[in-house]
Amino acid sequence: MIVTSAVRHAAAGTAAVLLVLPVPSATASPVTSTATVTSTLSPSAGSPRASLREPSPPVRRYVDRARLDLKGTQVQPLPGAPDVPSLSALSWVIADASSGEVLAARNAHRKLPPASTLKALFALTALPHHEPSEQHTVADAELTGIGDGSSLVGVKEGYTYKVSDLWNGVFLSSGNDAVHVLASMNGGWESMSRQMQEKARSLGALDTHVVSPDGYDAPGQVSSAYDLAVFGRAGLQDAGFVRYCSTRYADFPAGSWSYGIANTNRLLTGADGVDRYPGLIGIKNGYTSNAGNTLISAARRGDRTLVVSVMNPQRGGGLAVYEEARELLDWGFEAADRVQPVGSLLPVPTEPAKPETKAAAAGSGGRTVAVARDSRETKPETRVPRAGAEAAATAAPAKDHAHAAEPSGASPGLPLALVGSACAAALSLWGLRRRAAHRTG
Repeated sequence: MIVTSAVRHAAAGTAAVLLVLPVPSATASPVTSTATVTSTLSPSAGSPRASLREPSPPVRRYVDRARLDLKGTQVQPLPGAPDVPSLSALSWVIADASSGEVLAARNAHRKLPPASTLKALFALTALPHHEPSEQHTVADAELTGIGDGSSLVGVKEGYTYKVSDLWNGVFLSSGNDAVHVLASMNGGWESMSRQMQEKARSLGALDTHVVSPDGYDAPGQVSSAYDLAVFGRAGLQDAGFVRYCSTRYADFPAGSWSYGIANTNRLLTGADGVDRYPGLIGIKNGYTSNAGNTLISAARRGDRTLVVSVMNPQRGGGLAVYEEARELLDWGFEAADRVQPVGSLLPVPTEPAKPETKAAAAGSGGRTVAVARDSRETKPETRVPRAGAEAAATAAPAKDHAHAAEPSGASPGLPLALVGSACAAALSLWGLRRRAAHRTG
């Protein structure tokens, strides 16, 4: 009976306290994120709430990526656009280096041997791993396996070179001996091939298959004018890459003395009767008997930079690749604002993982199971850069820890504390009444 009476007093006190407590709202939050505000704003132009919207990003032109899969020349001229040049190269691409928009192309994804233009991908992969001032003494094993007839800069075993010297040998003399040494410094020949393949995929270059990192003819080794343009554009974003590919002349060490080497890109040096191209940044040229002449070039005029790739011209001799690249650059600077893009050098975006996919991954022992899109076509509203065309769909975004610590309504601990206090007060009151009853009894 005593316990029952005490419980009744406690319940009565608790009820009295809870009646005066505000009911906490599960959705109330004193901190509202910017994303929440913008997602609930009225789109009506006349609404006062519409004025609070964040500024919209610049409108990007729709790009039909599937167009570059078509054979033949692809161009979408606007009124007043100049005619695209008629060239003999098996494939070519010209694009705006800033936006990645492809202005025109021919057989962009045709898979062909790349020759030494593949050294652009080699540089993108290996350049970040060693400082230019780092010194390396060449071992005999590092110069084995160089293909017959390869272009060489003159690297010798037992000699010590700075990394910058070796890169000059790669870009200026297209030295396969320098490539072999740098590949050895970065895990070896097979490892370098795998690293380059991964780098190509991360850039969205799906046509490239790497067998020999120096670009020497090898069974199954291919790339495309599209992929070469992707490599050229990526190289322009690396200061070291730009420094080496734009160097026209350098001294190459040979023990106690050195000798001069010249860049074999004639558009850059103006050698062999090829006029230098104004504003040319450089990048990489190549030749093998199987690939013919290949070239990646970039040039700047005013605030615009273009990148061009040309593969295997069919007429005009060994210098035709430079003249056809010149024609494309001239056309591109004149036509840039008078054509609609026919493609993009940016990687194809991946779709975010759906909730059921994440749940399935969580229920499979923690393994993430995702499917990548292999299509090059994308709708305008989903067109954003991604890590690679074969990258898996990303996992759920990390929580915003800055906002996670913020309060979201009345604290549930406060009512519980008050209830406890009410119970204690009720029990104390009951005890006082019992003692008073005993005294009067």
